[in-house]
Amino acid sequence: MGSLWGYRGSLWGLRASRVLLVGLRGLGAEVAKNLILAGVKGLTMMDHQQVSPEDTRAQFLVPAGSVGRNRAEASLERAQNLNPMVDVKADPENVESKPEAFFTQFDAVCVTGCSRDAMMRIDHICHQNGIKFFAGDVFGYHGYTFADLGEHDFVEEKTKVTKANNPTVDDGPGAKRAKVDPNETTMVKKRIHFCPLKDALNLDWNNEQIQAAMKRTSPDFFLLQAGTPPKTETQNPRTPQDKRPPDKPVESQTHRRP
Repeated sequence: MGSLWGYRGSLWGLRASRVLLVGLRGLGAEVAKNLILAGVKGLTMMDHQQVSPEDTRAQFLVPAGSVGRNRAEASLERAQNLNPMVDVKADPENVESKPEAFFTQFDAVCVTGCSRDAMMRIDHICHQNGIKFFAGDVFGYHGYTFADLGEHDFVEEKTKVTKANNPTVDDGPGAKRAKVDPNETTMVKKRIHFCPLKDALNLDWNNEQIQAAMKRTSPDFFLLQAGTPPKTETQNPRTPQDKRPPDKPVESQTHRRP
């Protein structure tokens, strides 16, 4: 029963949420479909790119003959038809041009196909304002997802364990035995603290704890590092505490024969 009420609570929270979805390629279209069918209160689809011939084969919300149109606007009609009870909007602007106040109107932000600079900026805004942040992308057969929910409280249902004393035995393993009744459960409150995306990406690999955790790290983490380009080529991956100057570029010389 506890799991049922937890599910119902999450469902009602989802239905009262306004969500911003950035990026309407193949993955973005799938996320949009799932959110709309789940019945969120409102969904804003944002994409400043135009529909390409590849999008017509990978993005099912784009109708035929939409090449050259804005992706978000071209996806609006089919997305809205999935669930008329959801307020679906299209925003053709670039997410990198949006001010901080723009994001505070949403309860959750999902980004796909963005640069690391853009994702870290948006996640920082969401983290400071208590907005749920999700990021993800797909590269062929591989993909990644990242979630920053700030401080997330939840309830976990566990089987109740009771200890009973045996009066006939004073010592030994029979003195105290744990009794487990699968039909009796208890609800345990838990809290998880999520780290910002910047902290997850800018790790100090010289740290012994980080090196130990690397053995349990999925190779897709490094795919995230390599597959998401920075906003500019001059991005410095060092942490703010590292004040060393950036490495000087190597000068190349060409020698010509006389």
